Amino acid sequence: MFGYITANPEELSEAQRSRYAGVYCGICREIGTRSSQLSRLGLRYDMAFLALLLMSLYEPREEQTAFRCPVHPMKKRSRVGCDIISYTADMNVALAYCKSLDDWQDEKKRTARWLSSCLEPHYFRICEAYPRQCGVIRESLAQLAALEGEHCPSPDRPAAVFGKLMAELFVWKQDLWEADLRGMGDALGRFIYFVDAVLDRQEDRKTGNYNPFLLQPWQPRELEKILLLTMGRATAYYEKLPLVQDKGLLDQILYSGVWVRYREKNRKEGEAQ
Repeated sequence: MFGYITANPEELSEAQRSRYAGVYCGICREIGTRSSQLSRLGLRYDMAFLALLLMSLYEPREEQTAFRCPVHPMKKRSRVGCDIISYTADMNVALAYCKSLDDWQDEKKRTARWLSSCLEPHYFRICEAYPRQCGVIRESLAQLAALEGEHCPSPDRPAAVFGKLMAELFVWKQDLWEADLRGMGDALGRFIYFVDAVLDRQEDRKTGNYNPFLLQPWQPRELEKILLLTMGRATAYYEKLPLVQDKGLLDQILYSGVWVRYREKNRKEGEAQ
């Protein structure tokens, strides 16, 4: 369900591209250090956005180091490190564990059972450090599974649950920024759920998987309006935050990057008609 809150690579400057990669690589390396190499498999650029947002807001002391990546061995790469990078690394592992456990319990996928057993000891460590976030992740995924099981016809109900999950991840600290971060995370979570369901309609129609946008008649303009209004709510909270560092990169993600997969899917469908 993740993979939507990303940059539009065609619009990034070289400096932005380097910064974006450095944060992503920092999270990836931190996952390997704090958890395991296997735990790095579920990393998505959405977490890089969250790290950039929190780093811009709180401005922690950063360390930048060069390293060689076995996946890209030809030249050294740069990675960013700080306490927010560590936080987003842990949240990524917690999400991966709960999702794999949910897949095993609901669909009996053996690979999901194997992955959850591998991630379990790291998840317990993260729960001790972040009980608030981990508790909401567990509760939200269980509620989503229940709504899917009953074929809930309203897209708003499951979207609200996923919004609650994302809101909790955005609140690194419960301080004066909590309300705006929580509001932004909630709206982005709803957007992610909506856009994922919109883009998966054709595939879900073939497979019979649950999709709330298949249970009632929806016109393409109605669906796009839902996405625009939801993202507009997210950016309204975003603009309240006193951000300076990486503001241009964050703007590019929220005002352009989040629409890349949606526009590309619409373009392909239009060409196929």
